[in-house]
Amino acid sequence: MNDLDTPWEPPLAGTEAEQLIGALDRLRTTFRWKADDLDTAGLSARVGASELTLGGLLKHLAACEDVMFTVKLAGAPLGAPWDALGWDAGGDWSYTFDTTGLSPEQLYRLWDGAIERSHARLDAALAQGGLDQLVHLAWPDGRRASLRRLVCDLIEEYGRHTGHADLLREAVDGRVGEDPPPGWRPKSGRAYAT
Repeated sequence: MNDLDTPWEPPLAGTEAEQLIGALDRLRTTFRWKADDLDTAGLSARVGASELTLGGLLKHLAACEDVMFTVKLAGAPLGAPWDALGWDAGGDWSYTFDTTGLSPEQLYRLWDGAIERSHARLDAALAQGGLDQLVHLAWPDGRRASLRRLVCDLIEEYGRHTGHADLLREAVDGRVGEDPPPGWRPKSGRAYAT
């Protein structure tokens, strides 16, 4: 096995930025593996009384990506594709779990697009000022968050929801495991470079 078999693995020894982005990309890949190659029924399956679905998590995490590296990073409005989906910046975040009217292909495309935008925006921000730079996100007392905080918050978000995806996917077809098998690539949507 080599790095080409598991491109989602963080470096064994890298800079802080490389380690954090590597951890985030590994979580993104593990989440996608859990949500990959499902039809509407699979993306809509629920466990117990929970309203969570894999399709809802695809949409929610796509929104988290764009909010993190658009609104919180730069203070810019979300824009496309969210404006066409009825995004309300002051609205309820639970909206992002609602997948009414979205096909599996649209959900995978939504998440894939958000990942591509996040990679580009995060790479540009790192080139401009590194993890220590202060971002647009501010507390009521005026203190501003660092780029490091945004990356760590997104790692936490993926950690939480990848755990949910573990349970949901196992209920759909029995898929279990901590990481994708070596050589895995998404069957639905498209793969992104890590």
